[in-house]
Amino acid sequence: MRIICTVTNDLSQDQRMDRICSSLARAGHQVTLVGRELPDSLPLPDRPYKTHRIRCKNLSGKKFYTEYNFKLIRSLLLWRYDAICSVDLDTLSAGIALTRGRAKLVFDAHEWFSETPEVVGRPMIKGVWRGMAKALVPRTDARYTVAPQLAKKLEQEYGMPFQTVRNLPLRSTKADNRITPDKKILLYQGMLNPGRGLETAIEALAKLPSCELWLVGSGPEEGALRRCSEKFGVSDRVRFAGFRPPAELANITGQAWLGLNLLDGSSPSYYYSLANKALDYIQAGLPSIQMDFPEYRTLQRQYGCFLLQKDLKAKSLAQNIQSLIERPVSYEELEVRCSVAAEELVWEREEEKLLRIWREVAR
Repeated sequence: MRIICTVTNDLSQDQRMDRICSSLARAGHQVTLVGRELPDSLPLPDRPYKTHRIRCKNLSGKKFYTEYNFKLIRSLLLWRYDAICSVDLDTLSAGIALTRGRAKLVFDAHEWFSETPEVVGRPMIKGVWRGMAKALVPRTDARYTVAPQLAKKLEQEYGMPFQTVRNLPLRSTKADNRITPDKKILLYQGMLNPGRGLETAIEALAKLPSCELWLVGSGPEEGALRRCSEKFGVSDRVRFAGFRPPAELANITGQAWLGLNLLDGSSPSYYYSLANKALDYIQAGLPSIQMDFPEYRTLQRQYGCFLLQKDLKAKSLAQNIQSLIERPVSYEELEVRCSVAAEELVWEREEEKLLRIWREVAR
């Protein structure tokens, strides 16, 4: 099939879509990944599929979504394709317009869009996105998302079946060779967005004098997080590393002592999530702290490779981390269990679920 996948990011950081498009291309499909071009977008490396970027005047908000979907339709209207894969709700309206009667439409929901932290507390905006989803999702030919529990919730919300393709990493040859560093580096990799518990991590750091916190990523909360680190007197132990290409992340992760994935459970999208960073930490052999939410609880029961965090409070987080500092044997046990889990939780096993969905679409 000739498949076009559409996203609203600039393609350089989206490892999930790189894996998906690469798998589809290896299976014989002709794939093009379409995203946006930002003023600071980096050149993209060679990939086994085509890429295309669209530049917009507006960079955020409803004006951006309107402009981007309009330009998406205008850019792709004369292309030849058999299917559009709309990634998340913010490209689905363009997908509907581009496929009416001429191609298949697949919906890849990376999150529960109307229940994200940026939207869930704004009733009017939430209502608009939720109404749009209820109108558009039933018009798709296939649907999948990143976690089993989220798939169930989306099925309930939209009355349509959702399959699951977890965001598992590629198998790493370095997981067994990781050396535990002397410095206690707490690592967060990902967007600096609301609801990620990073203020809590900074506050907890004030109670952990032997630790540093590395924030590898960028986003709208960076300024507030810098002020937060100054407020708690730990700015000398918080490193804002900024965005790093995926090729550099393995080296950075190899220097860390503990991974962090702290999420605000008031967002249903986060509560039912299975974040790629949690799985990346496992593949790197890095013990981590995950929230005591359904998907992380399931993995913990199966592999025992996490510490679960009951609440998003600095005191309990610091106690959780301190318990590992004081019990190195427990830490080493987590490392061993990460190595076991890393053998199974890999994209090489998961991609068959993706390919099976697309074989059904192609019929």
